[in-house]
Order: sequence, then C-alpha cells, then structure tokens
Amino acid sequence: MAKRDYYEILGVDKSASAAEIKKAYRKMALKYHPDKNPDDKDAEAKFKEAAEAYEVLSNADKKARYDQFGHQAFDGAGGFGGGGMNMDDIFSQFGDIFGGAFGGGGFSGFGGGFGGGQRRVKGSNLRIRVSLTLEEVANGVEKKIKVKRKVQAPGTTYKTCGTCNGSGQVTRVTNTILGRMQTASACPTCGGAGQSIDKKPSNADAQGMLAEEETVSVKIPAGVVDGMQLKVTGKGNEAPGNGISGDLLVVVEEKEHDTLKREGDNLHYDLYVSLPDAVLGTSKEIDTVTGKVRIKVEAGVQSGKILRLRGKGIPSINGYGSGDLLVHVNVWTPKTLSKEQKEFFENMRSDEHFEPKPESSDKSFFEKVKDMFS
Repeated sequence: MAKRDYYEILGVDKSASAAEIKKAYRKMALKYHPDKNPDDKDAEAKFKEAAEAYEVLSNADKKARYDQFGHQAFDGAGGFGGGGMNMDDIFSQFGDIFGGAFGGGGFSGFGGGFGGGQRRVKGSNLRIRVSLTLEEVANGVEKKIKVKRKVQAPGTTYKTCGTCNGSGQVTRVTNTILGRMQTASACPTCGGAGQSIDKKPSNADAQGMLAEEETVSVKIPAGVVDGMQLKVTGKGNEAPGNGISGDLLVVVEEKEHDTLKREGDNLHYDLYVSLPDAVLGTSKEIDTVTGKVRIKVEAGVQSGKILRLRGKGIPSINGYGSGDLLVHVNVWTPKTLSKEQKEFFENMRSDEHFEPKPESSDKSFFEKVKDMFS
C-alpha cells in the first residue's frame, strides 16, 4: 500500500515554516491522541502517521532528503518502511509538543509519561558506511553488515533512582528579580534514565552494558546516491533499564565504475571507434549496469555523436522510471601510419567524399551538450 504524502498528512504546503509544521502536527496529534480515543485503532494509526510525518518534516536534513527523493529516502532500510514509530518513540521524542493538554504533559499508559512518571531514554545512534558498486546502486541490494553495539548484560537489574524518583529530571527553583523561576534538567545521578544499577555482572560497564557484535540486514533501494543516509530503527546502542534502542544510520558510499560515469540518473559511456569503422559502420559491445549490450554504429558516424539508450541508466529513487545511457562516439585518429597508408590519405585529400560537409542534422558541440542535459 502506497504511503501518503507527509505534507498531505499534516495539511501543510511544502513552503510551510517550521512553526507551521509544528502547529499542524500538534493539532493532528491532539485530535487522535490515545487518551481521547481509547481502543480506537484507526485513531491510533493516524496518531502514528502524523508523528512519522512530523519526525521527518521537523528535521531540516530529513525534510530536504524527503523533498528530493520522497519516501524512498527512508524506506527499505528498517526505517519507517520497516514498521514505523511506536508509542514510546513518539512520546519520548515529541512529548513537549502537547504541553499541558494531557494532565500537565503526562500520558496515561505509555511508559509512565512526562508529567511525573518514569522517563524512557533512548540509546545512542550508530553510524556506518557501506560501499556500493554502480550495479548495486542501479539494481538495489541487501547487505549483511556486522555492527558492534552496546546491549544490556544478562543478569543486570535496575532500581528507581533515589535522586529523581524515576522521573529522570530534577527541578530547581531560583529567586530572581522577576520572581521565582523553575528549571528542569537531566538528573545528574542517573543521567536522565530514571533508574540506577542494582546488580550487574563483573564484565559489564558502569551502566550494565556489554559490547556485542551483531549481523544486521539492510535493504538498500535502487537509485540511492553517494552520501545518502538510511536508517535501521532500533539497531543502535541499547539504553539502560527500560530505555529505547538507538538507530543504525547507514551512509551510502558509491564506488567509481571503470567505464560508466554517473550524472544523476543518467550514465555516460565513451565509445572509441577506429577510422575504418567510422567510415564503414560497425557494431560494438558496451557496458551497462545490467550487463553488456551490442549497439550498431552507422556508417559515416561523426566524432562527438551521442547515442541515447533510453531506460539503461539508474532507476529514479522516487519511482519515476530510469535514466538513460548516453554513448559518446569518439573517432580514433591514428598517430602513426605506414608509407602505403600515408599515400592513401594523401590521395584522399582532394577527394570530395573526404571534404567536411556538415548537414543541418549534424549538431554543433554546444547543441549536443544542451541536448545531453535536457
């Protein structure tokens, strides 16, 4: 089932400001909040859908990637396309959006809420680079990646932090000339987790965590570009206690191809033909991202001629078809000739068939460049 446009979900235009996006999300989230719609699966789905849209559009980097590549900028790598956000994700990330709309900012039934219950912290994200060949970029690929991540050590138990009573925050009241000011900050004892170590094995660190290597499967969609970042939800470091695991951020690194050069969704190939082949015509085998193909070179082909193989480029990550393969014909002029060959070409100097006679269909260099980029 196709995913709805994030702007459509929140009811805003692409030109909407950050404040307008936040306001639109708050309106949608309050409308479909689980506390207002108990046991309503449809409302819960719309609540999660709105949070998913806001999570992307409220982040400048993610918004830019979404505007350029659509949902495929995040799908296929365990991100939203792999299950979406759960309630704990939403409340831990966007709880401040609701202000005091639900009992002073708290939420009933989801991890204790933010108004006085236990806070759920999120583990740190991990980042890894994955090198892809041009063929893998063009066809999509599933990669098995070994990741070293922190997980809770078996046998580790936690207890409620005595400093913050499990809220993860401490409140300070300061008297100023403007009156009493109240500020909240992360608990210095538990680091905001709301819990402290009760028991842990000797090989665990101070938070009761161990480093463990895990093989993660990452589905990379066709058409990704160098530097694009994909997210695998929940495969970063775990958080102590009942926290939420961080994410694994996979950065795409595209390897250079021996003969094909990428330009957006189009590919370029330099084809060199001999002078006899240019005069008489020939057929040549060339590389594509799906294997080798044979193309026909017409007799009398001119150097600089561009042959366009439609649909033989890179698939659009937005699903708008594939780019083209542009074959640039280069007629190779020999630098050394035998005596007989020199005599032949000397005799051809005055031959009318060897006189340059460009036709209207023979475009100039600048026209070819213009066509190539159009």
